[in-house]
Order: sequence, then structure tokens, then C-alpha cells
Amino acid sequence: MNPTEEKEARETIKKIVLLNALRYDGKAEHKPVFGKLLGEYPQFRQQIKEITPIINDVIQEINALTLEQQRAIVEEKWPEALVEEKTEETKHLPPLPNAEKYERVVTRFSPNPDFVLHLGSARAIILSHDYAKIYKGIFILRFEDTDSKTKKPKMEFYDAIREDLEWLGCRWDSEFIQSDRLPIYYEYAEELIKAGNAYVCTCVREVFQEKTRKGQSCPCRILSVEENLVRWSRML
Repeated sequence: MNPTEEKEARETIKKIVLLNALRYDGKAEHKPVFGKLLGEYPQFRQQIKEITPIINDVIQEINALTLEQQRAIVEEKWPEALVEEKTEETKHLPPLPNAEKYERVVTRFSPNPDFVLHLGSARAIILSHDYAKIYKGIFILRFEDTDSKTKKPKMEFYDAIREDLEWLGCRWDSEFIQSDRLPIYYEYAEELIKAGNAYVCTCVREVFQEKTRKGQSCPCRILSVEENLVRWSRML
């Protein structure tokens, strides 16, 4: 981003921040500013690293002004925006289907800590977080780090993901790391086997896929609970 582009970007961001500040009693909020900027100016999606410090700087600058000073700037530079703000329809998330049937709404964001998050992740994070808050539920951050062969987790990405959620203003209520909970999953898996509701399949992939294509059952399904428990113990 050259100096001219940076100046133009700052002016665009300043307008959005000022209008947001007027909507929130003089204090602009980072998440809606970021969302509106990328929604109305998609070209900035390729310049996240460059515009993030500008957004932070402008928000700090505007929030230091009084509400009257903020309004005066908008009236001078973008008076038409005030009219647009008054007529703009307030939008809300649609209700969750059948939410009233449950005692509590629980949502989760479950990244694999093998790489940094991307913009598509932000949508899932915000929706999960906001729905949990709307219904006074729980928002869970769950690290899916049990597939180390295809998606090897790296320690630095656990903290990077946490920082990204904080940056979006989406604080989680509970956190789980799947690899720490394997004994729990093993316990429940064994209970399912003992109840006859699960089995251990040792078919080679090609055979299993062929039977699936033909709509045939896996031959391991007819094995006894005792045999499945033996197979299960060999896996551990």
C-alpha cells in the first residue's frame, strides 16, 4: 500500500469509525467497524495486515473525541451519511430454529491448530459467539488436534487462534483441547461397544468402500461384543 492508497484507506476507515462511534454513544467498536469495512470495500480483504493498524489507530483517535466533536466532523465532511444512518434498517440475526425446545444453547468454534485462521473463520466465530450471547448460552472454543498425521498441530497456533478470537471481540466461555480428553472418549467408546452400539472394523479401506458402494453391511458388524472388546483393547 503506497502513501496515497494509505491516505485514502485512512479516510474511508475514518468515516466508518465516526459513524459507528455516533451509533454507540461516542465509542466505536472494533468488530462492527471491521465487518462494515470489509463488507462495503471488499478490496481491503487482501490488505488485512496493512489496514489493521490503521483501524486501531483511527478508532483510538476518534474515541478520544467527544460525541459533539465526532458529529461535527461527520456533518462537515459526510453530511449525507447522517441521513443514511437514520434511514438504515437495523438488522438482526434470525432466530435459531427450535431453540426454545432446549434448556441452553451451546455453540462452538473448533479449529485445527495447524495454521492461522482466515476470513472465513471469522464468520463462523462471530455467528457462534453472537448466537450464544443472544440466547444467554455458552460459546466453546474446542481445538481439534487429534489428527496429527494429516494436520499436525503446532503450539504457536493455539495462542494465535486465541488472540484472533480476542481481537474479534468474541470471548469464549469454555475451552477444550481434544487431545487432552482422549481418555474420556476412550471410556465412552468402550461403553458403546459393551452396549452393542459400536463395533471395531478391521476391513481394509478398499473392501469397506466397495461394500459401501454396493449398500452392503460391514462384516465386522455381526461380531460379538466380546470379540469387539478384544479388538478394541488391541487398538489402545
